[in-house]
Amino acid sequence: MGVFAGTTAAACVASSLALTPTTPFSSNKRTTITTSSSKCRIRATHHQNLTAFPSTSHLFYAKSLRTTKPRIFLPHLIASLEQVDQTYIMVKPDGVQRGVVGDIISRFEKKGFKLTGLKLYQCSKDLAEEHYKDLKLKSFFPKLIDYITSGPVVCMAWEGVGVVASARKLIGATDPLQAEPGTIRGDLAVQTGRNIVHGSDSPENGKREIAFWFKEGELCEWTPVLTPWLRE
Repeated sequence: MGVFAGTTAAACVASSLALTPTTPFSSNKRTTITTSSSKCRIRATHHQNLTAFPSTSHLFYAKSLRTTKPRIFLPHLIASLEQVDQTYIMVKPDGVQRGVVGDIISRFEKKGFKLTGLKLYQCSKDLAEEHYKDLKLKSFFPKLIDYITSGPVVCMAWEGVGVVASARKLIGATDPLQAEPGTIRGDLAVQTGRNIVHGSDSPENGKREIAFWFKEGELCEWTPVLTPWLRE
């Protein structure tokens, strides 16, 4: 707006001096010029004073209205995405009885994980109690042991980048009613006591549980031909 004020003043002076050079000045014309110049100075001063107030028009903003959000770089998360882990997945007796073992295996295969161990197994009471020893003080512990030993289970060892975290997402929340649609429990289960599948909750527990449920020589190491199409 300061530029506009200067332009206005210049235009006023120019218009005041726009007289024919051959025309002599009279006292009346001098008065007119003086008065006109005074008016121009007043108008210019008025416009300059207006520049003290911030403009509400976006055309006069000196800075862009767009703000850049801070970016957070977490190298440890990036590194975890490249870490090849192992996880233990167990289809519980209800999943075996309902015939959804193939569906569960298919979901992990489609995700690109490698199956390194698979067996149908009748779990003993001692083995079940050792596996769920962290829940021994819970009131539902006896029912849990009866449930796991009520029929055969399918033991699986899976391997892949970020397989533990991805498996937990594929499985869904412990309570099937809270599990998202598209997850195993969200699609196939309706009750916590019959939630179809177990999955390791950490890479450390994944290795421990695989060693617990599989004997030496029961795991198979192999290289899928699709590996180059999954990771660079």
